[in-house]
Amino acid sequence: MDDVALPGREGVPLSGHQARSGALLDGTLENLRASAIAVDDDGLIIAVNSAAQSLLSREASELVGQDFHDLLHRDRYGHSVPRTRCRMRKALLTGDTKHGDAEWFARGDGTLVQLSWLVTPYSPGPGGTGALAMLYEPKPGDVRHSDGGHSAPLTELDRLALLAETTTQLTSTLDVDEALHRLAALTVPRLADWAVFDLLTERDEVRRVLVMEHKDGILVERDDLQGPMPPVPAESPMPLSRALRGAASSLAGPATYQGPPDSGIAVEQQRLFTATGMHSAVIAPIRGLRDVLGALTLGRAQRHDAFTPADLPLLEDLTRRAGLALDNARLYQRQRKVAETMQRHLLPQLPVLPGLEMTARYVPAPDASSVGGDWYDAFALAAHAHALAIGDVVGHDLDAAAGMAQVRNMLRAFAWSHPEAAPSAIVTRLNDAVMHIAEVPMATMILARLTLGNDTLWRLRWTNAGHPPPLLITHDGQTRYLDEAHGILLGTGVTRPRPDAVTVLPPQATLLLYTDGLVESPHHSIDHGLDRLRRHAASLAHRPLDSFCDLLLDQVRPSDNDDDVAMIALRTPPPVRPA
Repeated sequence: MDDVALPGREGVPLSGHQARSGALLDGTLENLRASAIAVDDDGLIIAVNSAAQSLLSREASELVGQDFHDLLHRDRYGHSVPRTRCRMRKALLTGDTKHGDAEWFARGDGTLVQLSWLVTPYSPGPGGTGALAMLYEPKPGDVRHSDGGHSAPLTELDRLALLAETTTQLTSTLDVDEALHRLAALTVPRLADWAVFDLLTERDEVRRVLVMEHKDGILVERDDLQGPMPPVPAESPMPLSRALRGAASSLAGPATYQGPPDSGIAVEQQRLFTATGMHSAVIAPIRGLRDVLGALTLGRAQRHDAFTPADLPLLEDLTRRAGLALDNARLYQRQRKVAETMQRHLLPQLPVLPGLEMTARYVPAPDASSVGGDWYDAFALAAHAHALAIGDVVGHDLDAAAGMAQVRNMLRAFAWSHPEAAPSAIVTRLNDAVMHIAEVPMATMILARLTLGNDTLWRLRWTNAGHPPPLLITHDGQTRYLDEAHGILLGTGVTRPRPDAVTVLPPQATLLLYTDGLVESPHHSIDHGLDRLRRHAASLAHRPLDSFCDLLLDQVRPSDNDDDVAMIALRTPPPVRPA
């Protein structure tokens, strides 16, 4: 009999004997009315019955072949149970018969279900070893670990695990909003029912940037409780005001804010406690390396037990880590904003050429971690000659943006001082300057000279230093990449003659110069990106030039693009009709 592949086993072929054994096992489990899952001696699921599929809201194909513990077993907050602390996994692997009450399991729809379990040794077939796990919903009287509205205190190991997870989660992002959402997910509902973040802006204004509630088993963001806050009072003894001034953490409750409010912040806190139903809260400052960045409030509403002074050290450890993460994120975003602003201001105003349309686009990288050295330029050389340039300085940081400015300014100086020189000669001089003067590692670019002939047709003479080729689209939708005149990129130290090429631009044709962020993707070849650009550009040949560029960016730029994009496009006028 031919080998077959059972679903969920990652396509590993099983012999005919194994396949028949698997079928017999599935049939045996179906005879059980309880939810039953069979695992092998590695803890991998080998069979499930329909009752288990229904209870866990998962198809058999989602279960078979997966690790039982890793896929299903959770703590009350939805986090994976450490393997070393899992009695159920130990029983599965050691072949013991064990029973547990009211533990949490992850369903396929993302919710948690509280189940009791029984594990016993089980032989799925001749020579096979494994275990059988029976899952069932406990009766109300059997639930021993339900908190009954009270929070089980964290053990020292739980605290260390929480702090370690917080460090890992917060240091792996440089986005402030993402960091706050991650911290909220770590603390709610593990420590509290509510998490409230108040941050100070660079102008010392207060903004309630995030309010998260644990409701019906999921985290819900409360937009209605977020927004601008009154200024921080200088002398107020109220807990949030003190935290925003950098004072020590403290406990708070509805009674704290019941008296006449001493400030606008106290009024907002009264509103917060009323809207959330919090009966107990802890409030701690979020401190950066130099300044107070804000405050974190954790509140309890559904849980009956109140926070105590013993909870404050853990909260302060959490906010200390949050402060460092937010400090780094703000610093990085500030640097990125400076680079992007500098880059935008250095990009030029395009010249006006009679009868010729010209437009440009610059789009920063979608990822906040990337600021690139992409640039374009266009300027007059003589009465009927103009320079077009586009380039990309290697790098994604402030240095790349500064290098872009150096290359662009040197190019302008060389081209303006030799207005009749061929583009290749200008780029050769620029390459020498990049090697000896500029602080630029390497760069690609195209320099073109655009002239109007006596026959009223525009001509393009260009040289290419390692850059993606220009694309020419005729009015009838034919396309051609101008891949002549291709030389090595700038800054390599290799000296080779640089070629020039010349082409006549047909009437009503569109010429597109662009950087690689428009066509490159980590998951596709550059040829795939160039083909996409060619096809979409042809389909848009009759669009107005501004619409042409916007639609190309929308349709061609890869969704997984991590680079910025610069584009410059021009369109020649219609043919001159005889008088």
